[in-house]
Amino acid sequence: MVDVSLNIKNEHVHDLVRQAAERTGLSQTSVVEEAISQLLRRLDAEQEERRRRVDEILDDMRDLLTDEDRAALSTDFLYDENGLPA
Repeated sequence: MVDVSLNIKNEHVHDLVRQAAERTGLSQTSVVEEAISQLLRRLDAEQEERRRRVDEILDDMRDLLTDEDRAALSTDFLYDENGLPA
């Protein structure tokens, strides 16, 4: 592990960390670690939810396409059998 330090020059943040440490009984470092871990988990969950919604929309769009629509959207004619531009 690399020896690193975090120097936060915001008194409000220091106060929040102190309050959280006092209320939880955790060290200030543990409070910051837990807060950042929770934030990252929330961000991951939000990103996954956005991906799920996009996939759902794409599935709905695919269901609406006719064979004629799919043929019009095809790019197969742009490339030869080796995948090079035709």
